[in-house]
Amino acid sequence: MSGFFVRFEAIKSKIKIMKQRVVIFEAEGGTDKGLDGYRKDTIPIANALRERGWNVDILKFRDEWADKIYNYAKDRYDAYITRVNPGTIPSGEKIFFETLRKLSDAGLEGFSHPDVMQDLGAKDALVKLVGTGLVPEDTYAYYTVEEFKNTFPRSISFGERVLKQNRGSTGEGIWRVQVIDERPYKPGDTLPLDTKLKLTEAKDNHVEYKTLEEFMDFATQYIEGDNGMLVDMRFMPRIKEGEIRILMVGEEPIFVVHKKPAESADAFSATLFSGAKYTYDRPEDWKELVDMFTGRLPEIMSKLGNHDAPLIWTADFMLDWDENGNDTYVLGEINNSCVGFTSHLNQGIQDKIADRVIELVSKKKA
Repeated sequence: MSGFFVRFEAIKSKIKIMKQRVVIFEAEGGTDKGLDGYRKDTIPIANALRERGWNVDILKFRDEWADKIYNYAKDRYDAYITRVNPGTIPSGEKIFFETLRKLSDAGLEGFSHPDVMQDLGAKDALVKLVGTGLVPEDTYAYYTVEEFKNTFPRSISFGERVLKQNRGSTGEGIWRVQVIDERPYKPGDTLPLDTKLKLTEAKDNHVEYKTLEEFMDFATQYIEGDNGMLVDMRFMPRIKEGEIRILMVGEEPIFVVHKKPAESADAFSATLFSGAKYTYDRPEDWKELVDMFTGRLPEIMSKLGNHDAPLIWTADFMLDWDENGNDTYVLGEINNSCVGFTSHLNQGIQDKIADRVIELVSKKKA
């Protein structure tokens, strides 16, 4: 019998027993909190899981609590859900992501794992999708200051560009770059360093004027440091018609937000902070776009790390024209680190989120 019990214990140690417990991580501070100190969509997610018989705890993350949180959570939960904008944490994402990785290594399913947040949410995801038809072919990434300063003076000669820092939010570090120099040049020229530029930041549509050299020196801040880089993308004039955001739960489109920039001449930002106006539509109202995007999900995921679709995420598109003058759509950004959805709580999006969590945890633990 001793041999039987040895084998039984060995098998039992490999079985992933489901606890039906989830921890939701929040962060202190930020403008996304209600009077109770939580995001307005956190409690509805927790309650939807509780209604399905799962236990949910909500923990506030601080850098100095990282080890205590890990030790407390590693054997207690099946999964974690992050409702944290890393920008609200003093150290940024570094310590928070390290803690999430350790919890995933301990067996917790991550919604979303840091690798998913980085592979899909970083701006260079656009560069990885060049060749799919979702982004323009002339979309580049600069990972070193030398590469940036050697290439951008020629890139800007082909027309207006948009430079995007890797991990910014609400339009910070996203610049529309226009040449206003009166000296003649042609596409493909390397423009001189004293070329005059007009610069508009998406954060609030404010305008600055710098020389090409001054701007490149300024923009090196976005390249230096951990995960620093810049994406260089063609400016899409039809952004004035609005940016179209698809909100997804897993692989299911939930609603579409048509975000139209403010009416001022220089406005191109589609953030609420910058004065953009939002209209909320059904996926079927944008059937052509939604069908195109959902049909391309396997290809998108294969190029961005072969992950499962994130729990809550968005894809932002801009209108363009194809060679025949027909409407087409250009992917401008994917977000999945801390997407809000408070405007659709009364439509039960929290229930879809809870069902998705339970489905994937049950599948992984089976």
